[in-house]
Amino acid sequence: MKERFSKLLLGEDMSGGGKGVSSALALSNAITNLAASVFGEQRKLEPMDPDRKVRWKKEVDWLLSVTDYIVEFVPSQQKAKDGTTMEIMITQQRRDLLMNIPALRKLDTMLIDCLDNFKGPNEFRYVSKDADESEKGVQRDDKWWLPTIKVPSEGLSETSRKFLQYQKDCVNQVLKASMAINAQVLSEMDIPDNYTETLPKNGRSSLGDQMYKSITVEYFDPDQFLISADLSSEHKVLDLKNKIEASIVIWKRKMVAKDGKTNWGSAVSLEKRELFEERAETILLLLKQRFPGLPQSSLEITKIQCNRDVGHAILESYSRVLESLANTVMSRIEDVLYADSLTQNPSLAINKMKTTIDSSPRPRMSSAEDESEKPTPVGTPGSMTLSDFMGWNFEAADSDMKKNNSTGNLEKEYEAKVSSKPANVATKKKFSYLDKLEWSGLRSPTARH
Repeated sequence: MKERFSKLLLGEDMSGGGKGVSSALALSNAITNLAASVFGEQRKLEPMDPDRKVRWKKEVDWLLSVTDYIVEFVPSQQKAKDGTTMEIMITQQRRDLLMNIPALRKLDTMLIDCLDNFKGPNEFRYVSKDADESEKGVQRDDKWWLPTIKVPSEGLSETSRKFLQYQKDCVNQVLKASMAINAQVLSEMDIPDNYTETLPKNGRSSLGDQMYKSITVEYFDPDQFLISADLSSEHKVLDLKNKIEASIVIWKRKMVAKDGKTNWGSAVSLEKRELFEERAETILLLLKQRFPGLPQSSLEITKIQCNRDVGHAILESYSRVLESLANTVMSRIEDVLYADSLTQNPSLAINKMKTTIDSSPRPRMSSAEDESEKPTPVGTPGSMTLSDFMGWNFEAADSDMKKNNSTGNLEKEYEAKVSSKPANVATKKKFSYLDKLEWSGLRSPTARH
């Protein structure tokens, strides 16, 4: 522990020459590197090694202990000996940390528990690439580095299929929550000056003439905008995201410019500028929902590197690594369900292969889109929301979409916690995850460090 905290205090500059990074970035890198060394590439659905699990919990506690000493003054009542009361100021953990750190710890526990649920004999198994041809299982063409998945010749049983779908729903809740927290924290980080200095002075230059016209038309359709955009590769999607974020920053700067003589002044009316910004943010939100595995944008990378708020750094990095792990675990579950569907209906292999060839450069689509392509088994347990897991008394907005939870012994231990599907996320208010979020597919990028 002394060695690790010494490295943090030195800012990763072991020479002691004062050339290290800030404390915030050092902690962010420490959490990222710890997750990479503990989880690595999660190739299979199996419980974590006990030694790695102990190491993860112990070292995460060390790094998160810093947040116990990030405090703010809050008013409180003190009663004197004579019975009179007076208002005093006491210290309390900063509000965003007080709300989000326990939430992230719960998400962490849920993910580890989900992996533990795959212990013991399963109907599916993983086969080495060197195995005989008769022993080889199913593998997606775009995941050639992973072991193949072998399922029974008649496919998985209904019970096993329901179990996998239920685990996928639980992991999906973790993914949505961690994405929302990460997006919230990134939005609260200041935009560095060295980023704004590189931007052009108007949105047209950032977006290009054709894209600018598509956003500023009288009747705007964000879905049609994405259909007409070139999203054939991860690089092009990321480039579009960078342009959209840059235009949002430019338009916000123009709206707060004091007069038209400044570099950020604009001849366009304030109302139109606000409208353009809202449209751009809508496109950005759709991109985040449709491509949850997208790497970090230039703005996000610059924010993390220049951030000096230790609390924000810890929340951002911790939510990011949990988001990345949840995304990986859900992808592994989808691989097993894919192998099962292919075993039951081999004719799907040709269609799947064509889809893979046509869209192989694309980032992984969101779980909602994946689910729309294949039917959900009848009687699948309802999704367990994080608010149910943590005991928060949120009123679900989609109470009419409750599902039947009486499907067997596999989910009995969760029945008390399962109630409804998540409502939508809104990240408009300030501070905490509880204040801001009401559940949706909001996402900040994964697979980023």
